[in-house]
Amino acid sequence: MFGKLFRSTLLKREGHMKCEQTVWQAEKGWMPGPPGHSGVSADLVFLFGGRGQFEDAVFLGSIVGTFPNAVLMGCTTAGEICDTEVLDRSLVCTAISFRTTRCRSHCVPIADSSDGYQVGRELAQKLNASDLRHVFVFSDGLNINGTELAHGLTDNLDSCVSLTGGLAADDDRFAQTYILCGGEPRSRFVSAAGIYGTDIRIGCGSLGGWDPFGPERLITRASGKVLYELDGMSALDLYRRYLGVHAAGLPATGLLFPLAIRIRPDAPELVRTILQINEQENSVTFAGDIPEGGYARLMKANVDRLIDGAVGAADQCRQALSGVEAEFALLISCVGRRMLLKQRVEEEVEGVKDVIGRSAVVTGFYSYGEIAPGNLPGSCELHNQTMTITTLNEI
Repeated sequence: MFGKLFRSTLLKREGHMKCEQTVWQAEKGWMPGPPGHSGVSADLVFLFGGRGQFEDAVFLGSIVGTFPNAVLMGCTTAGEICDTEVLDRSLVCTAISFRTTRCRSHCVPIADSSDGYQVGRELAQKLNASDLRHVFVFSDGLNINGTELAHGLTDNLDSCVSLTGGLAADDDRFAQTYILCGGEPRSRFVSAAGIYGTDIRIGCGSLGGWDPFGPERLITRASGKVLYELDGMSALDLYRRYLGVHAAGLPATGLLFPLAIRIRPDAPELVRTILQINEQENSVTFAGDIPEGGYARLMKANVDRLIDGAVGAADQCRQALSGVEAEFALLISCVGRRMLLKQRVEEEVEGVKDVIGRSAVVTGFYSYGEIAPGNLPGSCELHNQTMTITTLNEI
């Protein structure tokens, strides 16, 4: 299967971008061969893999060393996307060589989980320039307020600069995540890369497919990402009641029942997914802000609606490129979607590729949160349980 896949994606030359893609699996090694064919010409390299691959310093270092002039971006995942396949504990390497487009990156440590806005502001200030077109951002998935990170970036970037990215994952273990910073795996870091130039065309799309159920409840006690009470009742107890037989598997099973939140009754909804529970405090920690005084409702999904959401996100990207076919696509989907889709998970990736074009080189990962444009012009938010897509084409 891999032989057929990589004949078309090892070195793609139809457009001005050139993409090299190869994947490592324990039972097969590198397919179709080790990375590095683009060598010194590579400008931007994405690496997505399992925690074990990121913790193997010799293995990871051998890959990083093959791209001496490239900006390297990547993180640990809850599943790696390579073309239309979803893999586990692999390492997917995708190297892009641009004709005129430039890239540079910056990393910032996370001193405290409440530092999200300051981290985002510093990244934006380091990357800002008159010809900045897009920013990719990857963050530690467990130790930051992703909502504040997105706001810190957006508030300090020009409104014409698009922003996408995601929170690193650790399968469904929620124990340790890593970000690639300066070619090394780091926890408690955020990394961002700026894309510069007038010849790059960018498309962004993000949709979910989840349906609300049960009554909408007032968020009566919350602090940052931690939810304590809904309608004056313990949030954790309410989750246990609704999840029934699934409650014993919390926090992992909570991924199947995310929370839809609104700041006020007429505001658009954002989806939040569970990261942790605290038995002593009877609280639930989510990937992004839970606004006290806002409104929340549990959500559920059926498989077809999730796949339709992924296809809809791809259509948003297609329209943004105004008829120009994508040469590269970065897909970031939520671990909760994967848990629900199960053996049908590749259908959402295949649906995306059918829309954006079969010749596009596709990579990505399953995450603990997705950063993508919001419902208002110029806004950007942390989303959960979405398929978020970024497409590139260089004219």
